[in-house]
Amino acid sequence: MRITSQSPCRVDLAGGTLDIWPLYLHHVNAVTVNFAIDRYTSCSVVPRNDGQIVLRSRDLATEETFASLDEMKAAKKYKLPLLAYAVSFFAPETGLELDSHSEAPAGAGISGSSSLLITICAAFNKWLNAGYSIEKLRELAQNIEAQIIRVPTGCQDYYPAMYGGISAIELRADGIRRVAIPLDPADLEQRTVLAYTGEPRNSGINNWEVTKLHIDGDRKVHKNFDQIAAIAHDMRLALEKADWLETARLLREEWSFRKKNAPGITTDLIENLVATTKRAGAVGAKVCGAGGGGCVFFLVEPGTKEKVAAVIEREGGQVLPVKVAPGGVKVKMVK
Repeated sequence: MRITSQSPCRVDLAGGTLDIWPLYLHHVNAVTVNFAIDRYTSCSVVPRNDGQIVLRSRDLATEETFASLDEMKAAKKYKLPLLAYAVSFFAPETGLELDSHSEAPAGAGISGSSSLLITICAAFNKWLNAGYSIEKLRELAQNIEAQIIRVPTGCQDYYPAMYGGISAIELRADGIRRVAIPLDPADLEQRTVLAYTGEPRNSGINNWEVTKLHIDGDRKVHKNFDQIAAIAHDMRLALEKADWLETARLLREEWSFRKKNAPGITTDLIENLVATTKRAGAVGAKVCGAGGGGCVFFLVEPGTKEKVAAVIEREGGQVLPVKVAPGGVKVKMVK
């Protein structure tokens, strides 16, 4: 028997960090806006009869083996903590080989770890007939990731992996809801350039630093997040109307407030790429995720993608070709 699973990564457009509880409760009509991309995480699970737990990551070229589930649970440190924590939670009664792969570069900020957790949890849910709903899998994956990085995590990163497409994640006191944004994916794709700056980042720590300031009552941070919440709300409306002039303006504003909240979100390379691509056709840009390096999303005028990409490569960035991923996690089981 072999169980395979895959789910897409994402680009966040507006409202990030607000999705960390309880921040969104302090901002009326909080929402985050993102879209799934065709860079995937995948895994395969093959049961073993000898009780051994074998964990592998193809993209990290790393493997670790435990004689039993109990031995794995007793370990104080893991080479592949994301895989180990997920296996520990589901606690299968047989041994297994879990192979994983991510098409997201290290520290890219496009939610490779969140996508991979949805991928793995969905595979185990299918294999063990655990019966978790897709929304419960989101809650599970989010909690496992928080256990690993030891700080609170947001919810938005899991929804593109779950559903694909272009999304508004509504963050309300009565619950969280994903709503599809009715925008032609091809229209967004012709305006999208994604660049990897090759600099790793720790999103959990960066987000937690800002979250702590907010919770501690920092008025400046709270005011900036009021603006970010308003921008995300307006960007959703702009995308629903395919108003690209307004979307570009809002993207620039979002990036400005992000830097006010956390100056470490940007780097010299990122600032240079944002500045130099303007002349080639970029009308807005922002870091993906918590920043400090990783990926940068550029919104460009139609017909200028090649020019913008050439400038990025010339200045030291790496362009990652992407399209909107239309669907979310997919699981197959072959006996």
